[in-house]
Order: sequence, then structure tokens, then C-alpha cells
Amino acid sequence: MILYIAEKPSLGRAIADVLPKPHKKGDGHIISANGDCVSWCIGHLLEQAEPDEYDPEFKSWKFEHLPIIPQKWKMKVKPKTRSQLTVLRKLVKQATQLVNAGDPDREGQLLVDEVIAHFGVKGEKLHSTQRLLINDLNPQAVKRALGQMRSNREFIPLSTSALARSRADWLYGLNMTRAYTIQGRKVGYQGVLSVGRVQTPLLGLVVRRDEDITNFISNAFFEVLADLTTEKGENFKAKWQPSVACQAYMDEEGRVLSKGLAQNVVSRITEQPAHVLSLESKDKQQNQPLPYSLSALQIDAAKRYGMSAKEVLDICQALYEKHKLITYPRSDSRYLPVEQYSMASAVVGAVLNGASELIIGSEQPDLKIKSKAWNDKKIDAHHAIIPTEKMVNLKVLSQRECQIYLQVARQYLAQFYGPYQYHETLVVVDIAGGKFKTKAKQDRALGWKQLFTREDPKNGVSNDNKDHELDTLQVLPKLVKGQPLHSGQGVLVEKQTQAPKHFTDATLLSAMTGINRYVTDPEIRKILKDTDGLGTEATRGGIIELLFKRNFLIRQGKFIQATDVGRGLINSLPVSATTPDMTALWESNLDAISRKEAKYLTFMAPLLNTLSSLISQAGAQLPSALQGVSSSMGGAYKRKSSTSSTKKTRYPQIGGKKSTMSHSTR
Repeated sequence: MILYIAEKPSLGRAIADVLPKPHKKGDGHIISANGDCVSWCIGHLLEQAEPDEYDPEFKSWKFEHLPIIPQKWKMKVKPKTRSQLTVLRKLVKQATQLVNAGDPDREGQLLVDEVIAHFGVKGEKLHSTQRLLINDLNPQAVKRALGQMRSNREFIPLSTSALARSRADWLYGLNMTRAYTIQGRKVGYQGVLSVGRVQTPLLGLVVRRDEDITNFISNAFFEVLADLTTEKGENFKAKWQPSVACQAYMDEEGRVLSKGLAQNVVSRITEQPAHVLSLESKDKQQNQPLPYSLSALQIDAAKRYGMSAKEVLDICQALYEKHKLITYPRSDSRYLPVEQYSMASAVVGAVLNGASELIIGSEQPDLKIKSKAWNDKKIDAHHAIIPTEKMVNLKVLSQRECQIYLQVARQYLAQFYGPYQYHETLVVVDIAGGKFKTKAKQDRALGWKQLFTREDPKNGVSNDNKDHELDTLQVLPKLVKGQPLHSGQGVLVEKQTQAPKHFTDATLLSAMTGINRYVTDPEIRKILKDTDGLGTEATRGGIIELLFKRNFLIRQGKFIQATDVGRGLINSLPVSATTPDMTALWESNLDAISRKEAKYLTFMAPLLNTLSSLISQAGAQLPSALQGVSSSMGGAYKRKSSTSSTKKTRYPQIGGKKSTMSHSTR
């Protein structure tokens, strides 16, 4: 008997649907006509044991116990899903062949692997276990996946990476939370101070941004525009480019701070002869935007519809599991396997038959075009989020589901349009020895951009998306190098430096996905890739929501700000615990483990050393920034309906009182 172990019931049913019929449905499993069986987990059936299961003394929160580091890790059965684990135990024993059908990511890999390990599967049965990777729950896609199974042993590094992540979160979150909660009580703070490997550096980003805004002092700076006229009376403007001699009057951003200097330039260029110093014309193009990863979709949806990251993920899960209209959503990839290109006709046909409004005013997609999205070298367990071959009926979708589906579909259709082509001209003009510059562009072929230029409030299409639009530039008259011009009245433009903006859902997600921009250590920044981030595609939205739930963050309109509690916590912790440097490096190392470029022990050993040092620092200094801060301060953010994957854990005996915290290892 082949036993397919899926991550969740919906995936299990999708597998069973393509196995020989008739089916016999049992308790937590489905048996096909040929005797093969499909069963499933319900998320994680096992979880990390609590500290008191290693030593009853650890039930009390005492600083002298820290850091708590298990010598031999223990897993425990989750009470709510114990019955399903019992079903799986019996089926695993009966099976002659096992198939790991967890979701196609590191968490899905570990989720099933830990169950197989829990049952003590060994020898040939373990060695011959297969891996089934399903990105699309429609029957034809599941059948294709069944014909492409691989050895589960190939994915040991992925599982090891997930295991290292899980243990790192437990070690760091539990020990740091206990340490600072205990110390917080000494300065009168009565709440639980949750510290996490990912959530705390993320909170640190928000706190520092808020402080930068509070402490910001606006300064005036000055620009000079020249009003230029050709011999034929054609007009255009150019902006002054300060020379090296002006640097003493400029800030680090190259802005002129001296009004007198700018006024002097205005007087020098007014009613003066000028000429074209240089002229550079180029034909340029912008390739098709890649299909969506989850984070890229969440960022766009936050910008266009004001959706939170968690809301987008929930909608994507419904489109994937319930409607079967998009592929696996928890993906960090923006590329597609070359093999998928052969299905493009069916996918495009399904989209256009159900959502033809996407190409109103545009040319038909050209299926002969093959964008750079198809690249096997960029693919591992899962690919970008795209529509499936199932025809959509927009009328049965909610408004939000419709918006997200159309976003995904439009991004996929863009692969079958040519690049956006335009002509760009850069002109440098000399006026009285000073240089003035301007740019212009002319569209040559809209290509994929024609799908995104139409304003459509219903679908949220906007031409202000930085991924899809270039700056609008003025139209220039025909110019040649050396051409004489006349500079009319110079124009002095006074502007004010602007404070940075508070984070929004979109910009906070963007910060998480490109965290190297916020890393302060140049040596760590060298190691990180542009795509290295905080957390994973599947967890980022939940981590942001968790910070709201714990009263560390609050919303002010579309902006996200830290509460008094959040600020107090960050200002009480060592800098290394509040900046993304350390965590980003850990995330990079976890990714390296999954790619067989690093080992479990090389990740865990420095983590343990760092943890011991951080606990020592916590014991040496009281969190004075929390003195006088109430655990209820800040105004917790609440949603009408919210779900959380966090677990309620009761920790007794903190300062002689019982304490309940919503505990997340991240």
C-alpha cells in the first residue's frame, strides 16, 4: 500500500480525487480502489516541548535558569490533533511505500518529515520515501505531479533548514522573553515582554523610523531652473547641476543649502546665451514584470487596495484551496519552470474566457513570446504564483478575491507581451559656464505596459506603480550638439527636506523582503543577497499582525507606528537584538542549509554563543526605558475578525504570580 501523507485535508482530497475509484472514506483517510491510501496532517501534529517537560523546575520563571538549552530535543503531540496522529500511526505501519505530500516549502517538508520520524520509520521504508510536490490543486495538475515524484532524501537539507529555524526560534524567543519579562518586573512593568528572532528586529525598524520622524528638522534647499528657447522659439526647461566647487554649500544628498548661491546662479543665467554641450540618445526597454511571489503580491495589494499582508495570504489560500484558481501561494519564487510554458495556452485561455476585461484596449497576448520568467535555474520546490487552467467565474468570488485573482492573472498575461520600448534623450546645456541637465523620453512600443496603463478603480489598476512605470519626462524639441539657445529668466525653486514617512503595510513588507537595506554592519551586508529577508513568505504577514496583537504596534490611518510599550521594549534591549543584522544573517544561513551550502551545527553553534551573551547583558542592566510604562498603554489594534496561529501557553510563577502569554517562537 502506498500512503500519501498530505499537509492538510484539502490537499489530501485533491490527491485522492485522481486516484482510482471507487473510494472508501475512513476516519482521517481515503482508500482508493487499488488499495493506496491518502491521509493528512492538520498543520503541525507535533510541537516543541515546553521547558518544564525538560525539567519541572523550569515551570517557574527564574533568571538563574537561563539560558535554557535542551541537550536532547523533545517533541510533544498537540492535544487537538492527537486523534489524527493515531490514524497516521496505524496507516504508516501498514504502508509499504510512503509519500511526503507536504506543501512545497521548507515548513511543509518538515511537517510531514517530523511525523515520519516520530513513528520511528527506518531502513528501506524510510530510504524509499517519495516526495510529491503539488503547486496546483486541479486534477490535471495533481496527475502531472504524481508522475514527477522525487526521492524524499533530496529534500533532507530543506527539512534540516526548517528544523534549525524551529529550534532557533524556540531558543531565542523563550529565553529572551523570560529574561526581559523577569527584568521588567524589577522596574514595575507587569506585562510579558515578548522577544523574538524576527518580530523584535521588525519592531526595531518601526521604532527607529518613528524616532527619526520625531527628531527630524526640516531644512530649506534650493534648485535653479533655466527657461531655454531655441532659434525657432521652442521652449524647454533644464535643472542646474552644481559643480564640485559648490560642495561646501551642499548636504550629503547633493542638495544646495545656500540661498545666496542659488540666487547668484539665477542672476548669472538670466537673459544669457546658451548652447547644447552634449546630447545622448538611446533606445531602451523594460522587460516584463515577473509573476508574483507572495511578498510581491502582498506589497502590490497593500498599495492598491490597502490590504494587510495576512488578509492577502488568507485570500490567496481561498483562491488556491477552495476555488483552485491560483497555484500554491506561499511561494518566495517569481520564476516558472520551463516545462510550465507548454501549459501557457490553457492558462491564458482560462483567464481570458473568464476575465476578458483584463485586455480591454490592449492587443491579444502573443503565446510565441517567452519572457525571462521561465527559468529552471531559479526554481526549487515551488514556482511563482500564477492562475491555473481552471476558467474563472468572477461572479462567484468576493470583491477581495476578485481583486487578488485579477492581480495574479494580469501579471501572468504580461509575460506574453513584448518589452516596453522607449527612446530616452539626455541633454546637457552650458549657460555662463554652468551645467544644466534635462531628460526626455518617447514611447516606441508599449508592450506589456499596455495592460497597466488603463486607470480602473474597480480592479485597482494604477499607473503609479514603481515596478511598472517610469517617471514622466518632458517632450524636447529636436536638438543637436553645439546648437545655440537662449536662457530667459532663471527660476529659483525653494524646497524643504522631508522627514521619512511612517511605515505602511506595503513599505514594512518591502523592508522585510529586502532587509539588507537596513543592515548596518557592512560585513554582514556583503554576505546578504538583495532578496534576503526577515521571516519567510508564509510568516511575514502573521509576524506583523502579532506585533499588533501584543500591543507593540498601532495603526494611525494607513500608517504603522510603535506604541509606548513597543518603544520601551526596543530601548531596553541590546542594539544587536533590535536591528536586523543578526537575524538577517541567520536567515541567510538557514537558506544556505536548504541549498546544501551550510550545515545545521555551523548555524546552531554561533547562535548559542550569541544567546548566552545576550542573556548575560539582560542580567547586567535593568530595562529602565520601561519604567512607568503600563502594559495596557498604546491602544491595541483590533480587527473585527482575526485568526492567529499562535498558541496560548500558561507560565506560572513569575514573581509569585501566574502569567499567560500568547507565545510565538518568532
